[in-house]
Amino acid sequence: MGIAVSLIISAVGLILALAVHPNGTHQVNVNTVGWILFVLGLVALLLDLLLWSEWGPGYLRRTRVATTGTAYPARPVVGGTRRTVVEETEDVAPGPPPPGY
Repeated sequence: MGIAVSLIISAVGLILALAVHPNGTHQVNVNTVGWILFVLGLVALLLDLLLWSEWGPGYLRRTRVATTGTAYPARPVVGGTRRTVVEETEDVAPGPPPPGY
């Protein structure tokens, strides 16, 4: 979930908990559903902020150092995609084919 979604869930939960006054008897208490949504939105907001790339442990996992050939010192590169370089070599003079080929 993102920050915006968790704030929307929290706002809907507060509206249901504080602004809606149901009349009569119903099987579902709207105020209780509102408080549950509000708490769910706050927990999602806190988790999103905790795991945000610049604050939480995710930031430390995604940091790598890129070195360049310039005189500038190495600088950390945050995010981006992971590159894998695969070098394949071919035999210059392949041998005879295997038996039964």
